[in-house]
Amino acid sequence: MDLFQYDFMLRALVGALVIGLAAPALGIYLVQRRLALIGDGIGHVALTGVGAGLLLNRSPVLVAVLAATLGAVVIELVRAYGRTSGDLALALLFYGGIAGGVMLVGLSDASSGSLNAYLFGSLTTTSQGDLVTIGVLGAVLLVAMLVLRPALFAVCHDEEYARVSGLPVRALNLLVAVGTAVTVTIAMRAVGVLLISALMVVPVATAQQVTRGFRSTMTAAMALGLFAAGAGVWVAATADTAPGASVVLVAIGSFLVVALLAAGGRALRRRRGRATPTPAPVEPAEHEVLLG
Repeated sequence: MDLFQYDFMLRALVGALVIGLAAPALGIYLVQRRLALIGDGIGHVALTGVGAGLLLNRSPVLVAVLAATLGAVVIELVRAYGRTSGDLALALLFYGGIAGGVMLVGLSDASSGSLNAYLFGSLTTTSQGDLVTIGVLGAVLLVAMLVLRPALFAVCHDEEYARVSGLPVRALNLLVAVGTAVTVTIAMRAVGVLLISALMVVPVATAQQVTRGFRSTMTAAMALGLFAAGAGVWVAATADTAPGASVVLVAIGSFLVVALLAAGGRALRRRRGRATPTPAPVEPAEHEVLLG
């Protein structure tokens, strides 16, 4: 039976593909800045927003967007101006966000199933409205990451040089932070707040095994994100597994395969290099014969 004949599976597939394309486009900047785990921290803050929305009978996704954006801005300001290290700021968000979310959900009338849907994703319950939201926000995020790629790369690579060059470093850093919050929010129903960081980071790490330039790495990471999203939904549909976990496991499996192939290729090249004989020096007499 073709499971994709059902509308809910088609919505799940389209939503996963949009997220699989947009998440690595932003994630490459986080990897470049060594902030690979920031998605987890913002995801936990978004969970507090979900709990607040359920408690106040407001849209959990809308409140999560506001909470995640606020958390992203706080992380960026602490990183730029605060005396607390970035790792400590992330740790505080990790623990405070998850604790606040669990407490607020417990105070509301929502069941534990509602919390699990946001923790681990519930892609097959994506509604038409959810799909429109994912599509619009994903498209805006993707366009911003591609159009501003030279400026964002300059800031992520060397912030001082970018500032001297006249780039609005603070605004660009805040853009990346807010973009991370948007990515976490739109992916919350797909892979869950506990797994979204993997979809932003793992395709980038996979692409780095076989590419060198920033543009080629970004392109390969987006292609790998699309593959992981599509293949993960297919695995979930055929094996009756959780879509979010399936997408992430496919992405990690792709990383392992590519890393092993890349390591084998490097070992083979080194072996061929050692096997190539070094040309013997030409004696003077032989050199004269060759010239004659």
